[in-house]
Amino acid sequence: MNGPERAEKDRAHMRAALALAARRLGETWPNPAVGCVIVGAEGRVVGRGATAPGGRPHAETEALAMAGAASRGASAYVTLEPCCHTGQTPPCTGALIEAGIARVVVALRDPDPRVNGAGIDALRAAGIAVEEGVLADEAADLAAGFVSVVTRGRPLVTLKLASTLDGRIATRAGESQWITGEPARRAAHALRGRHDAVLVGVGTLLADDPRLTCRLAGYRARPLVRIIADSHLRTRMTASVLSSIALGPVWFLIHDRTDTARKQAFAALGARLLPLPGAEAGVDLAAGLRALGQAGITRLLVEGGAQLAAALLRDDLVDRLAWFHAPTVMGGDGWPAAQGFGVAHLAAMPRFSRRAVTLIGDDVLSEFERFA
Repeated sequence: MNGPERAEKDRAHMRAALALAARRLGETWPNPAVGCVIVGAEGRVVGRGATAPGGRPHAETEALAMAGAASRGASAYVTLEPCCHTGQTPPCTGALIEAGIARVVVALRDPDPRVNGAGIDALRAAGIAVEEGVLADEAADLAAGFVSVVTRGRPLVTLKLASTLDGRIATRAGESQWITGEPARRAAHALRGRHDAVLVGVGTLLADDPRLTCRLAGYRARPLVRIIADSHLRTRMTASVLSSIALGPVWFLIHDRTDTARKQAFAALGARLLPLPGAEAGVDLAAGLRALGQAGITRLLVEGGAQLAAALLRDDLVDRLAWFHAPTVMGGDGWPAAQGFGVAHLAAMPRFSRRAVTLIGDDVLSEFERFA
């Protein structure tokens, strides 16, 4: 096989590994979603694996188990550098070496200081040929949440908005259900399904009483973590998120001086409370994101409301935007998607670059990432 032909084969197998990993987005935290494809010496795929829900077993372990004896002399395609440290499971480098893998193709180095090239070095020291950087950009996009926690101490934050063409999310009377159509709402649930957790402000919770679940049958095996920014626990004890706590974890970002009796009542219902410093009127959102990172959340979807969106944009804490636009116009007396946050000059506006535009029924989903 000549060089260009081999390079194309490598890209094809890595695309398959990336597709396996993408299916597990939102389910593997605190670990990254990783995919692995094993190709036998004769060129046939003999093993496939992806990180299991909850983060274990790892993708390499799953693929090696499928391949069995066919792993000897085979090539392994892995979306993220195999781990080389012993945690709750043995290192994947050791499993690859023991299985007799001859070549490992890695898309992206693991930024975790316990790995970060050491896994590749261990494989090469064992005589395994290693090639790096195949579809690295695609792998980096897939692992962005994990990388964000390792390098910045907080999850990747995607702000999701659904508005009219003029950026309104509710009428002046507060009516907001539904601005977008059913296909767009299904797409929004799929977006939830690709994240570890969803965050809303207490204002949205009080106004809409959402359950914040991913209501697409069979879409994900691990429940979505539901988080409410509620500095003084104003959430009603009868709220849908609390009455449905058996469907998935419910966490609250609260002020560190919140009433003790109130905290005890919420904890008794099974909610997890994350106390944060902050002004009397709210919490320190940057500290909140760090707390979520420490708790293992890597990909966070923020669904509102307008005050929370403004605070995150003001503090430069939004990495990506997912904006659903309905083909309607409401006018200036409707509620804006983001409240004012003090922009006096154009240069001070948060700026984003467009990633994709998708037609969904009569609505449009525009996806953006923070402009570097």
